[in-house]
Amino acid sequence: MKRGTVFQAALLSLLNLSLLCCRQISAKDSRLDDSSPAEVEHVHHDGLLTVDHPELFPLVSVSSHSSPIELGVTGVVSSDVALNVPVVSVASGRIVEIRARLGDSVVKGQLLMKIQSSDVAEAFSAYRGAVADERLARAQLARDKILYDKGAVALKDLEIAQEAEEKTDVAVDAAIQRLRVLGADKDNPTSIIEVVAPASGVITDQQVTTASGTQGLASPSAFTISDLSHVWVLCDVYENDLALVRVGEYADIRLSAYPNIVMKGRISNIGAVLDPNIRTAKVRIEMENSGLMRLGMFVQATFHGNRQRDSIVPASAILHLHDRDWAYVSQGGGVFRRVEIQSGQPIPPGKQEVLSGLRSGDRVAADALLLNNFVEQ
Repeated sequence: MKRGTVFQAALLSLLNLSLLCCRQISAKDSRLDDSSPAEVEHVHHDGLLTVDHPELFPLVSVSSHSSPIELGVTGVVSSDVALNVPVVSVASGRIVEIRARLGDSVVKGQLLMKIQSSDVAEAFSAYRGAVADERLARAQLARDKILYDKGAVALKDLEIAQEAEEKTDVAVDAAIQRLRVLGADKDNPTSIIEVVAPASGVITDQQVTTASGTQGLASPSAFTISDLSHVWVLCDVYENDLALVRVGEYADIRLSAYPNIVMKGRISNIGAVLDPNIRTAKVRIEMENSGLMRLGMFVQATFHGNRQRDSIVPASAILHLHDRDWAYVSQGGGVFRRVEIQSGQPIPPGKQEVLSGLRSGDRVAADALLLNNFVEQ
């Protein structure tokens, strides 16, 4: 019995060993059958890699593409300073009546305000005095001529009378000119003068009210009248984008109030001095106002640059990784190089512009994400 038991134990051990060997062979065969579609081997550390089955990664050629670069900036509608006309009164005084207000449309010659001025009163007084002196001088000259003809006065006295009469004529003319400068009429002696609009337009600034005083030519002006048929659009363009803006070219203008209406404006000036804080230059666009533009409106200006983008690839050929863009360029023989690129605007359907990093004619992996996944495995 004891010998039989030992024999049975040995037989059982042999069977277990046979089963274990069969399982190991089966597992090894299973690993050999489970092969990946392509093996990737890193050859160098400079972005080169090799694939065993390059046919699994279709290639596409980088094609040429050219289009003007568009730069969008914001701006503000402003008046043309050459069409801003200040309303001034040479005479100082107190405003007794105002006939127009801020925002009103006025025409040339329209009454804007009335001023009671001591300057005008003094000018009328000087005018009346000059007229009286002239009348007296003429009468004296007439008498001296009669006396000279009768031999009662000398020629010297007649010449003095003639000189005095000429001086009074000059004084009268000067008094009349002063009244005209002050805005008064010599035939209507009053201390109240009327100030009229020197041009047609819209009152865009008002600095006076009824009963306030005005200091003649001193600033600020009582009113400012602006011709809004022609306006400016002032835009801030960053230093890095100034190459896209050229004097004489046209820009598309869209008003925030009317976004579906596109207007054209001509670039007339690029500021010679940059804002030191935000590094922008003022770009002035001049344009005709159809009536929709109001001072202070916000606009969107689009400049069209002359620079062109030369490369275009399928969007799937670009890999976005770590906030940068990459593409796999084929080197031939299953070798790819990963290069960093700068992508531009998308081009429907499914295309992407490439600003730098690729050249026309390069062949790149059509699916950069698929190739990158094999690289990481």
